[in-house]
Amino acid sequence: MILYEYPFNERIRTYLRLEQLFRRLAELVSRSQALDHHFAIQTIFEIMDVASRADMKSDVLKDLDRQKMQLNGFRGNPAISEEVLDGVVGQLDACFTALSQLHGKTGHALTENDWLMSVRSRIGIPGGTCEFDLPAYYHWQHSSNEYRQRDLHHWALSLAPLADAIVLLLKMLRDSGSAQKMLAVHGQLQQNLPQGRTFQLLRLRIDPTTGLIPEISGNRLMFSVRLMRQGDDGRLHLAQEDGAFELTLCA
Repeated sequence: MILYEYPFNERIRTYLRLEQLFRRLAELVSRSQALDHHFAIQTIFEIMDVASRADMKSDVLKDLDRQKMQLNGFRGNPAISEEVLDGVVGQLDACFTALSQLHGKTGHALTENDWLMSVRSRIGIPGGTCEFDLPAYYHWQHSSNEYRQRDLHHWALSLAPLADAIVLLLKMLRDSGSAQKMLAVHGQLQQNLPQGRTFQLLRLRIDPTTGLIPEISGNRLMFSVRLMRQGDDGRLHLAQEDGAFELTLCA
């Protein structure tokens, strides 16, 4: 099954982008080739760009605090395990403390590294990191795998509090929904969202063997899914047959 996720607001859209970048960074750092580590550095810069919004850190801190307040409201409920509840609240507290102790925006400490910033100034230029442009960076790429990984782990350390918080918040959001079987008649489905709840994320799982590609759109009031199929002309066309998939709405 292929999982597609669609955010209903800009904040969750940013969280999903950061989550994807953090996953990519972890994968690239674990590899041993200099080219992989080049793209790991590029990913670090992308994370800094996405997280550079002035309200990014405060938004995450507010979400962590909001989740903690909601969970504490379940205390005394016989259907809720106090031990499990304490564990999740403890994770929220740890993420809140680590993130709040960071000074400035995410990655601010990295901006004080002149060597790293010289790479950042050139990496967005096609072919801008050649040896004649950045000989020191070229030398770094020829150092040992262990040396490069040590540097990358050090640089990623200042991004870790945000990564941990984003991963925890998205996990809690995803766990809030229940999957339902849906059918798009003649490739189309449109539904109003249930009132009384503010949904933030739509998750859609579909069998890849069908060859169907979902195009999702929506807002706080409704959502629509169009199942597309790639034609011989290379373009996407609306599928004419009924298509089944699994849908989860997360609040």
